[in-house]
Amino acid sequence: MWQETYQYFSQMAVLEIIAVITAMAYVILAAREHILCWPAALISTLLYTIIFYDVYLWMDSALQVYYFAMAIYGFYCWCKVRANDGALAQNKEQTATVIHQQPLIKHLKALLALSITSILVGYFMANNTPTTFPYLDAATTVFAVYATYLVTQKVLENWLYWIVIDLVSIYIYIEKGLTPTAMLFVVYVVVAIVGYFTWLDKYKRNHQALAEGHDSFAGVDNKIVQGKS
Repeated sequence: MWQETYQYFSQMAVLEIIAVITAMAYVILAAREHILCWPAALISTLLYTIIFYDVYLWMDSALQVYYFAMAIYGFYCWCKVRANDGALAQNKEQTATVIHQQPLIKHLKALLALSITSILVGYFMANNTPTTFPYLDAATTVFAVYATYLVTQKVLENWLYWIVIDLVSIYIYIEKGLTPTAMLFVVYVVVAIVGYFTWLDKYKRNHQALAEGHDSFAGVDNKIVQGKS
């Protein structure tokens, strides 16, 4: 396995090596909630657009175009508010760039819509393309599109989506004999787990600071009322 891995990476083109490195940089920086994750994503998606197109993986190439656009959008959203650990958003526009949880009902609706879409896309691929795992390929692609959007909005649960997506991808790559790529996605799973708990810790601290801020304002209001009386 190690010899296969060495041969695989030794034969990679320079562009692909840079694409892999910047893709890893994106995941790691995103887990650390660092805004430089988006420039890294811009580079990796641009390179993968060219790489996939060159080997006739045009659907994957088109998906990279979407990722490229979302990287620009994500950078814009994260630039709105550069909240520190104790700083909190003061209006609805700013809350989009502060780590937050999405209501369960929204996740359930999204899961239903994404599942139906995956089945439809999978059916089309199964009947019109030579794809080995049409439904799994469709599901990972469809859910990845939504998960990427959740990252741009700093929705905490985005990492849970990525954990499942990456685990399914590992199975697909192993079945296709793409051992090095499967190993790369094992790293992605680890980073996604770390990213979830890192964001969860920041979310709790922000939530606690918000509660303390409300208590402080309430105390000031009470003093004002008492002073007037």
